[in-house]
Amino acid sequence: MAGNAEDMITLTSAEQDLGASNLSGATAPDGEDVVITDNSELGIYEAAIGGRTAAGLVYSKAGSRVVLMATSVFPEFRGKGVAARLIGGVLDELRMQGKTATVTCPFAAAFVNAHPEYADVLDPAFPRSHTAGHGH
Repeated sequence: MAGNAEDMITLTSAEQDLGASNLSGATAPDGEDVVITDNSELGIYEAAIGGRTAAGLVYSKAGSRVVLMATSVFPEFRGKGVAARLIGGVLDELRMQGKTATVTCPFAAAFVNAHPEYADVLDPAFPRSHTAGHGH
């Protein structure tokens, strides 16, 4: 990812990203668009605001299933709903591609639990890990 990954904060619950319940499109609070890209070389979906990397969602692929493993946000972008917009955007893209997701990231699991409209994107055989969404 662009920037210094050591400075990123891995989210483990929805409470860590205060804007998580408000997925109002892909516009940052200051009006700038959130641009989501797939850095497939590193296996990270990245969210950028104003050309700066704000958040990342680490994933792996297993056939047509994508495992969403960990969400991280740079400190200056925390609490602005960037992680929620990243996860929502990734799930929208997977739906359009006809792919399914397995959620092992606790933050992503909390997001999906709060947004049942994404239930159809979850892989029916492996929707989430046994620990996701349990506050671990």
